[in-house]
Amino acid sequence: MADVEASVRDLVERDHDCTERALAQMDLRRKINLLIAEWKAAGGSDVLPNVRDRVRLRAVKTGGNSARAAERR
Repeated sequence: MADVEASVRDLVERDHDCTERALAQMDLRRKINLLIAEWKAAGGSDVLPNVRDRVRLRAVKTGGNSARAAERR
């Protein structure tokens, strides 16, 4: 999905028609919303991670500066 978003941004910046890519992006978002709704209907009640959580987890997993990673928590 990030690739589709980047391509839409690129097309807009170059003043090109982005209709097809934007529609594809909206379709992906609809699918994600449907999957989340199905997950919740099946009893899913965990809090889903947002972008900030994912970046924080990735920084801790890569090792980097452990003191700095601990500060961010």
